[in-house]
Amino acid sequence: MLAAQDTKRPETVEELLGRELMSRLDRLDVLTRKVFSGKLPGERRSKKRGQSVEFDDYRQYVPGDDLRHIDWNVLARFDKFFLKLFREEEDLGVQIVLDCSASMDAGAPSKLIAAARAATALGYVGLVNQNRVSISRFGRPGDTGLRSLSAIRGRGNFKRLASFILEGVGPLPPDVRTKGEAPDFNDMMRTLALTRRGKGVLILISDGLFREGFLPGLNFLAGDSYDAYFVQILSPDELDPTLQKDRVSGDLRFTDSETGAAAEVTVSADLIKRYRARLEAFLGDLEAVCRAR
Repeated sequence: MLAAQDTKRPETVEELLGRELMSRLDRLDVLTRKVFSGKLPGERRSKKRGQSVEFDDYRQYVPGDDLRHIDWNVLARFDKFFLKLFREEEDLGVQIVLDCSASMDAGAPSKLIAAARAATALGYVGLVNQNRVSISRFGRPGDTGLRSLSAIRGRGNFKRLASFILEGVGPLPPDVRTKGEAPDFNDMMRTLALTRRGKGVLILISDGLFREGFLPGLNFLAGDSYDAYFVQILSPDELDPTLQKDRVSGDLRFTDSETGAAAEVTVSADLIKRYRARLEAFLGDLEAVCRAR
């Protein structure tokens, strides 16, 4: 990918989302394919049947069932024992993991800013629906290990979430090295898996470009306690390098944005063809790994 050119970084909540988008997000909610029991009463209606006041269905009585839930009217009419089933309210945890590594700070528009906006939008939706929302970031030059904001709840905490995200995508201090040893994605995800609590939905937002691969890290995230999703962010010129013909042609020297390693390359039609083939294979492998979890 090519480094972002003169990209203005967001500095306020309004620059991350904007009021119009926030009003549209108010009508959304976070869904999960799994059934969890929450720690606190939330607004979510679970697939799990429980003991709330919202009637859901009937089933036949079996020995050991709570007699308080027998529908005596049904017994009187059909001479059979049936239990009333109710929807149980569930508190859902929403955990967002944001890749802030140097490879994300590239593209036009910047992948990092696009990822930050996606994380902010998802966090906002979780908060306004009274879910527990936590967020972690990794890979930002100058950070050591994972940086996390512990679980918060409610619309009133949105500014805390946005401030954490803005800190992760803001300008780097002048004394911070931007190149060196790139963070190990798999180690970061192992740490995250060992320290996370509760159950819910986990959303990883990243370009997926990790020197050490992604399989072990994704395995750590895909535990039984979380419904895990991968939102991949790629720039248009990564998908089609010919969009940047004025910058990607002839003899060039490429420098790795994370490690500083350099290579001299002659960009030709054949090279671009091979690049596209490898990219398609990479995306196919990543999709297959995600679908298998």
